[in-house]
Amino acid sequence: MTIYIKNHDFHYELENLCRIFFPNEKISIIKDQMPDAASSFWALAYLEPSEKHIRLYAAVYQDGQKIEQEACVSGETPDLEKECERELAVLLFTLLTKLTQITPTWGILTGVRPIKLMRRLTSELGETGAKAYFRDKLLVSQNKTELAAITMKAEQKLLSLSRKESYSLYVSIPFCPTRCSYCSFVSQTIERAHKMIPEYVARLCEELEKTAQIAHELNLRLESVYIGGGTPTTLTWEQMELLLRTIRRNFDFSCCREFTVEAGRPDTITPEKLKAMKRYGVDRISINPQTLNDGVLELIGRKHSARQTIDAFKLARKEGFHHINMDLIAGLPGDSLTSFQNTIQGICQLDPESVTIHTLAMKKSSKLTMEGKKLYRDECLEAAQMLDYAGEVLLSRQYAPYYLYRQSKMVGNLENVGWAKPGFESFYNVYVMDETHTILACGAGAVTKLKQPQGDYLERVFNFKYPYEYLSRFQEMLERKNQVRQFYDQFC
Repeated sequence: MTIYIKNHDFHYELENLCRIFFPNEKISIIKDQMPDAASSFWALAYLEPSEKHIRLYAAVYQDGQKIEQEACVSGETPDLEKECERELAVLLFTLLTKLTQITPTWGILTGVRPIKLMRRLTSELGETGAKAYFRDKLLVSQNKTELAAITMKAEQKLLSLSRKESYSLYVSIPFCPTRCSYCSFVSQTIERAHKMIPEYVARLCEELEKTAQIAHELNLRLESVYIGGGTPTTLTWEQMELLLRTIRRNFDFSCCREFTVEAGRPDTITPEKLKAMKRYGVDRISINPQTLNDGVLELIGRKHSARQTIDAFKLARKEGFHHINMDLIAGLPGDSLTSFQNTIQGICQLDPESVTIHTLAMKKSSKLTMEGKKLYRDECLEAAQMLDYAGEVLLSRQYAPYYLYRQSKMVGNLENVGWAKPGFESFYNVYVMDETHTILACGAGAVTKLKQPQGDYLERVFNFKYPYEYLSRFQEMLERKNQVRQFYDQFC
């Protein structure tokens, strides 16, 4: 598909919009030219300024069929450029909906953080006005608009507890037992990386010590800790204990509201690791089956069974964990609506405190994408049905949505939603997704996000991406932590 644009530079948004409807198409952009007569599939979007208004025009052509639409925007419209971009997106969305007979439920929204947008609009227009803007101006469905509004209210309770000196800590363990077919994270399988893990843990502890020292010097206040990956529980219990002991000894936990370890794979969970977590104050763990269908687990490259998930959950309960989250994915290869419904029912029988429902995202570096997996209309519709079913069941069991985000190339242009029972929302998930305060991040692939204490400015400090690079250039990477001091010197 070729997108022709003229007299504007909105190509990024329009490309992402077209990708919602044609996720398997290669899309190219051509500026300031009219469509090539030889092309069988193109979209056109241009502006035509005049003295008092701007004419907007969009057209789509496929296999001999051309449909077109136009609109006008007054030259005196506030935020004229943004309004022209929005209106062009609406025109193109309308045409693509007509051409494909598909109506994406998030309308023209392609961003990662729709809840953040809902919050800003609510502050400007009030709740009724914000909802109307979502529905009428962004073409978001009534269902997704209500979901965004409910989630925003749940988030607000947690966001109000953050202060200008607040921060959260992220710790990266980029190792997994195997690589899932949908995964695009920088993680190494244990089979390939086991020899470097002891050194990695030792260096990570050094980085944590320096990070804690900087946080102490700056009088920052720790709100939440999240050890993620990868799969942190691929570490031995001795390595896990060393890591947890280092964190507890060096960071001030007096104001910390939550300490999470992403246990991830059920087949990596042992009594010894759980005991180590309890010993050092971990109060939230995530056991992530993704599905309770053994056939689907095998297809996506997981080497555990549904039975192992259930056993790991019961073991964590026995060891005294009273906040367990479980992650599921809608739209996995080989899964069906019936199978997904069975998974939801099985998870509800375990009765975890929170459940996160992800939608499969076809990331460029994942095995699925590299093997040529395509997205088809029926699969997208089925994934939407899966999310609807999960929402209905979880709401009926007193779970409520408390955070929501989206990714590029998600099946059906859908969403990921965290559901929790009252009082079991994850502080870290909300803070990181809203970009509420600074996230100090340690480990390979980790990204520190520095938030201006009284403003919206963000600055990122990147650690080296791969574990071997993290180790071989450790001192160079450690020096980057000084950028945290420099950042706060600017604003404090």
